[in-house]
Amino acid sequence: MEAAAAPKVGKGGRKGAGERKKSITKSVKAGLTFPVGRVARFLKKGRYAQRVGSGAPVYLAAVLEYLAAEVLELAGNAAKDNKKSRIIPRHLLLAIRNDQELAKLLAGVTIASGGVLPNINAVLLPKKGGDKSEKTTPPKSPGKSPRKAPAAAE
Repeated sequence: MEAAAAPKVGKGGRKGAGERKKSITKSVKAGLTFPVGRVARFLKKGRYAQRVGSGAPVYLAAVLEYLAAEVLELAGNAAKDNKKSRIIPRHLLLAIRNDQELAKLLAGVTIASGGVLPNINAVLLPKKGGDKSEKTTPPKSPGKSPRKAPAAAE
């Protein structure tokens, strides 16, 4: 009779090292692209609280992924409007400042090489051509300028 085969001992003394199951990341379990494990590590290292629950990094990664997707979609539309195929900082700025909610969220943020929104104050625009009474100014008196008024008039 044959002797029973000894169990295979793999790396680190684990049994059955050849049949190791493939690990599934938390991001894949949550159906996210953003790294849940990395967000969890940053939450713990940042000492925002003594303990971090298991759902907190998943939720935060989902929120960050949604914000990134929203900004990139709007920036892609801005790039397309400018007939470009590549998103540049100018497109990011136009996307953020033209969206009311993102503008409020990122109000204090400066985007390098983004420029500013094209805006002309209404006061600086020329008056409409309909009212001629506003355009005409009273005729100037042919007298002396106010600076050189005679001292006796005082």
